[in-house]
Amino acid sequence: MSNISKQMIPKVEAYHKRKLSDKFFCVYLDTTYIPLRRETFEREAVYIAIGIKPNGHKEVIDYCIAPSENIEVWTALLQT
Repeated sequence: MSNISKQMIPKVEAYHKRKLSDKFFCVYLDTTYIPLRRETFEREAVYIAIGIKPNGHKEVIDYCIAPSENIEVWTALLQT
């Protein structure tokens, strides 16, 4: 594991666990596939929830990465 990865893991974990302080007027859910290099170089699904605040500003509420799109991943993302 690289030094950059070691430094980023605690920050990413804190981001996923943070409290949402604002209210959102609307929430968009989307998935896109991007190439990720792990053991192989394959495209994986990036799930993202974006909230729009009453003032119009957008905020990434949460995200996760999975091999493919399915309801179980969406359910887990929305319950966290």
